[in-house]
Amino acid sequence: MSDAEMITILILFHSNTFRNFKHFYLFYVCRELKKEFPNLLSYTRFVERMPRVAMPLLLFLKLGLMGECTGITFIVCDNKRQSRNRVFKGYAQKGKSTMGWYYGFKLHLLCNERGELLNFALTRANVDDRNPKVFNDLTKDLFGKLYADKGYISQSLFASLFDRGVHIVTGIRTNMKNRLMDVHDKIMLRKRSIIETINDMLKNVAQIVHTRHRSIANFIVNLLAGIAAYAFYDTKPSINMEFERDAKQGVKQ
Repeated sequence: MSDAEMITILILFHSNTFRNFKHFYLFYVCRELKKEFPNLLSYTRFVERMPRVAMPLLLFLKLGLMGECTGITFIVCDNKRQSRNRVFKGYAQKGKSTMGWYYGFKLHLLCNERGELLNFALTRANVDDRNPKVFNDLTKDLFGKLYADKGYISQSLFASLFDRGVHIVTGIRTNMKNRLMDVHDKIMLRKRSIIETINDMLKNVAQIVHTRHRSIANFIVNLLAGIAAYAFYDTKPSINMEFERDAKQGVKQ
């Protein structure tokens, strides 16, 4: 069985309604897709070989499935909770979010107004959202405006991005002085829910979060396959930019 066939099956699982990969493989792939996949492996052998497709899947995702920067970008950091078990020992760390302390990882996501993912990064939970190394890698191909929540407020981060042609726009904290903001930027900040919706789809439709992982490699493959499956979804959350322009003009009048 080729790596391409394995990747196809993994992405298909995250595009399906099955909630358990073993059931999906044994009762759907092995019974209904024998013609499409004539050299099927046993379930145990398939799971054992999953780590070898991690790099090809990552390359396919990064080089072929990421969206195009339009000058309007949204960023979010999502917390991936994992149980304290030996599989994640040495990898997952304890971190803190608005919901309290948790043990696991962080998934950093960038998307445009069309709902296309532009880039992503996975870090330990104790890595700061504004970590320069992570942020530079995430935003290396961006231009225009980047809309973020208050957790990304940082003068050094603003200056670094501005020097590269990226203007990060955030709300202000309650203890900060008020400042003038372009009407369009205010509207776009309110539209940050687009990436929260993407987050929800990755969790509940693409199933990138579960606790049945047997190895860190299979955890990574599951995550990559879920993100790849999202890229193939026909319907993605998006922002009607024509409507937003009309709203902006109405405010000015």
